Parts: sequence; C-alpha cells; structure tokens
Amino acid sequence: MVNHEVLRKLPSIDTLLRTDLLTKLIGEHGKTVVIGAARAELDKIRRQILQTGAMSNQGLVLHVDDISQNIANQIRVRLRPTLQPIINATGVIIHTNLGRALLSRRAKIAMHEAASAYSNLEYDLEAGRRGSRYIHAESLLCQLTGAESAVVVNNNAAALVLCLSTLAKGHEVLISRSQLVEIGGGFRIPEIMHQSGAKLVEVGSTNRTYLHDYETHLNPSISTLILRVHHSNFKIIGFTHEPGIAELAALGKKHGIIVMDDLGSGTLLDTTPFGLAHEPTIQESIHAGVDIVTASGDKLLGGPQAGLIMGQKAIIAKLRKHPLIRAFRVDKITLAALQATLLAYLENKAITEVPVWQMIALDIETINLRARYWQKQCSQIGLHAEVVDAYSTVGGGSLPGQQLPTKALAIETNSPDTFTKNLRLNTPPVIACIENNCVMLDPRTVLAEQDDDLLRAVRKIEHPY
Repeated sequence: MVNHEVLRKLPSIDTLLRTDLLTKLIGEHGKTVVIGAARAELDKIRRQILQTGAMSNQGLVLHVDDISQNIANQIRVRLRPTLQPIINATGVIIHTNLGRALLSRRAKIAMHEAASAYSNLEYDLEAGRRGSRYIHAESLLCQLTGAESAVVVNNNAAALVLCLSTLAKGHEVLISRSQLVEIGGGFRIPEIMHQSGAKLVEVGSTNRTYLHDYETHLNPSISTLILRVHHSNFKIIGFTHEPGIAELAALGKKHGIIVMDDLGSGTLLDTTPFGLAHEPTIQESIHAGVDIVTASGDKLLGGPQAGLIMGQKAIIAKLRKHPLIRAFRVDKITLAALQATLLAYLENKAITEVPVWQMIALDIETINLRARYWQKQCSQIGLHAEVVDAYSTVGGGSLPGQQLPTKALAIETNSPDTFTKNLRLNTPPVIACIENNCVMLDPRTVLAEQDDDLLRAVRKIEHPY
C-alpha cells in the first residue's frame, strides 16, 4: 500500500523553479528545457514510490536541493550533443565508425568561411546570373586526374546509383562474379543495380575471370555498360585472374560499350612509397581509357564525405540532367572542404597537410618517442605499461590486409574490458584496442594536441579522485 503522505512531500514544479540552481539554469537554457527536466524527475520519483509501495521516504530523494541537483544533471545530459569528438587510439587511420578521414586545417577553414557568409555557390559572378555548384570541384578534379569533366554527389554509393540509373536503366551491365561485393552497411552491388533498373549479367567465376568472358556475354543491342568494382575492402588470393582495367577499356571501345570503374577508396597518390601495396589511382583509370570513374571523397583522398564522378564530358552532361542529381547533390560546406583538399593535392602538399597522408607517412621514430613519453607518464602513477611493436592499418575499406609498422603503448591491467570501457566513457572518449590481454594505444592516430587529454583519461581510471 502506498503512503500518500510520501507523494504529498514531493515539491511542486514552482517550488523547484524558485531554487537558486534552477533559476540560474532557466537563465542559461530557457524555462521550457528546465520545466521539462523537472517534470521528468518528479515523474521518476512518483514511479519509484508507486512501484515499491513505499511507506516512508527511506531511500528516496525528496529534498528540494537534491531534486534540483538531479534536474540539473538531467539537463546536462539532455543538452549534450550525441555527436562527440573522440580520441582514436586504435591505429586505424580511416576508421569508418569514428568518422573516416580527418579534414585538413585548410579544409576546416574553408568550411567555416562557407558556413559564416553568403557565397557564390550557384551564382556566376562574371555573368551576373545563376551558375552551377559543380564548378567548384570540377576544374580541380579534371586537372588532377586528366578527366574531361567531373561532378560530385553526396557519397560513392550515390555516384554508383546515379551512373547506373542514367546509363544502364533497362539494359545489361556486365560485371565479374568476384566483384559482386557488399560495400558496407549491408548494401550490395546486385541490390544497387536492381534499384537502378539495370540488368545484372555475371561473367566469369569467383576467383578467375577472363576478357573473353566479357566478350562472350556482350550483346551490343542490350548491353550498355561494363562495370569494374575494385576490391578495395577485401582480397582474393591464390588461383586468381582478372583482366586489367586497360583491357576492359579497350574491349568497351571495340564494341561501343561504356566502361565504368568504381574505385571505392579512390586515391590520387601512389601508396607504394609508404611500404603499402599499390592502390589503383583515379588518374590511372582515366589514362587507361575508362569512360567513367567513381570514388569516395572521405577515404584515401582525405576529404569530406562525397562521391566523385570523373570521365567523358558527354557522359557527365547526361548525369547532370538526371532527376537523381538533385537528391544526391552536395552542400556548400562539403564543396568548400573538397575544394580545399583538392588544392592541397594540386600544390603537392597533401602529404604535409592532409591528416590521412600525414598519418600514413609518419615515421616510426616519431611514433616511438610519443609512445615512450606516454609510458613515462603512466609509470609516474604506478601503471605498468610497455612500448611494443605493433601494426597500424589504413582502414575505411582501403588496402585490405596492408599494415604499417608502429609502436604502441601496451597497458597491463586486471580487466582490459573495464579499462577500455572507462576510456570510452571519458570526456573526450578514448577508443583503444585490446591485444594479448593488454590495452593498446597507438600514437599514429592520436593527434599530438590530444596527448594531454589521453593521459588525463588514463590517470583518471587509476586515480579517480
């Protein structure tokens, strides 16, 4: 049985709003926010009373000041953005779950300027009339890749859908069985092709596909496109074969068929000087004679999320006229960041400016020095940690199986799971890995200016007070 005297002891909303703490919060956040939190807190207490059948106030928070503090805590939680900056200590450079590529300082400045003032997004300053938003990246993409024309959409999946819908709806698209991939989030090439209205024609086998497999299935009256999907997020090894992109381009020209290359991760720089396997570049595909190339903007390019489409001028013109182009179009913030990123490549400054390439190019001695510094700081609080040999990865569906030698801090603890959870719940959150029952922190993906925050998070776990 519920003692109604307990319920009557609850303060009213008006009483709570008159407390110094909530009066201050009303001034900071507005009355609506505070009243909403106050009602939620009182409702919670009432439910506790009703559920337990409380005959007394034992174990219940009934004092006005205590309830006000709980309301203040609730307001802080409610107003805290769910999207938070974090410290990535995993060693995965392009971490899909952690936002993929970090943007350069130049790109961030460009985004801020585009967001802070009106711009000529779709206005031709010289002619004094409406212009096209796509010019802001087209010229740079053409200069960097050798393409005749280019257009940008909001991601590479959208680029693929737009191209297939425009160029192959109701017609056959030839693709090797080994390339019927899932590109992430459960989206698969056959399903994307179905949605676009194109008819999938599988050629070859899972591990071996030859040029004659394409030629055998070509029907010039209904086949309009050959699609090559680069294995950017997996590898097939052993008894394998696939024709090169130049061979496919030549086959397409022979039969008057469009050849499209979906590179996925899409890089403008050669990856081999950094000890990595060769990743096909966008310009290589263009120079090989491919008609249309698609790639992501926020993977190895190191820019914002975007789908880059480059190729023949006549084909790009068709894409720009398709109704989906508006649904897939990018905003001014994205275009500003992309343009700034591409300018770094044009000026041969990508390795020194673009964070993805800064991390890939980071030398082992610099990484070792930072790891040693972290170790020294940990030893001062009695935490046992060692600097060990480890491997970073590029990530983001790029260069599967490729690793970069690194030095990591291995922290010994009785409960690595609890330790990493506490790191995640820190402000800012720190994301680490567990290996050989140790918590692993890789300096390669931790920005230098984040060192103090990372070490503060570690100290807080060992010495919370």
